[in-house]
Amino acid sequence: MFRQLKEDIDSIMERDPAARSRLEVFLLYSGFKAVRAYRKANWFYRHNMKFIARWISQRARHKTGIEIHPGAKIGKGLFIDHGMGVVIGETTEIGDNCTIYQNVTLGGTGKDHGKRHPTLGNDVMIGSGAKVLGPFRVGDGARVASGAVVLDEVPDHATAVGVPARVVKINGIKTCNLDQIHVSDPVSQELCRLSIEHTKLKMEIEALKQQFSQVMMENQLVRSVGRDDTLTDV
Repeated sequence: MFRQLKEDIDSIMERDPAARSRLEVFLLYSGFKAVRAYRKANWFYRHNMKFIARWISQRARHKTGIEIHPGAKIGKGLFIDHGMGVVIGETTEIGDNCTIYQNVTLGGTGKDHGKRHPTLGNDVMIGSGAKVLGPFRVGDGARVASGAVVLDEVPDHATAVGVPARVVKINGIKTCNLDQIHVSDPVSQELCRLSIEHTKLKMEIEALKQQFSQVMMENQLVRSVGRDDTLTDV
């Protein structure tokens, strides 16, 4: 455990230009505190003392704003930068030297059983606000952009962006032409669909009104003819 904690501190010193000393990281970095608490909680979890494990993890959650389930499997050198709002689910697996920014969720979709959460390879970076949901793998060296929602596997050394996320680069080579200017706006598309639906409904209502008016005129004509026939008989 102490070796792992040293590796966690070393990884932060290497990757965070704001880190001035190992003592500062140890005492003040919420991401390191959360990982440190996870290491302890995971030991109790693996030794079937799950209540104590959850107590440690929940205490760390209240102190740091980072929730790591003690059943998750996390390799060496995890760097949770800033960290507030990070959630890591029970069956999540994280490789070595990964970087996770604030408001990231490594969660499930609610449809799976058993293995429900993602597996991250080594040297993976997950940008702030990204959601990785489901029991699939994010490959070694992959990058997930800020705000992306990943619902499917990401290959090694790939970059995934968007909602839902799609792979735009593998090994630094573009896999598609990503047009940031003329990209479809889902809100605009939905408003356009609703406008078309509204126009169709108006046309149907007008047609029904015309049919109703015609039926009323025919009924009135029938009643008038009926009265004329009655007067003629008299």
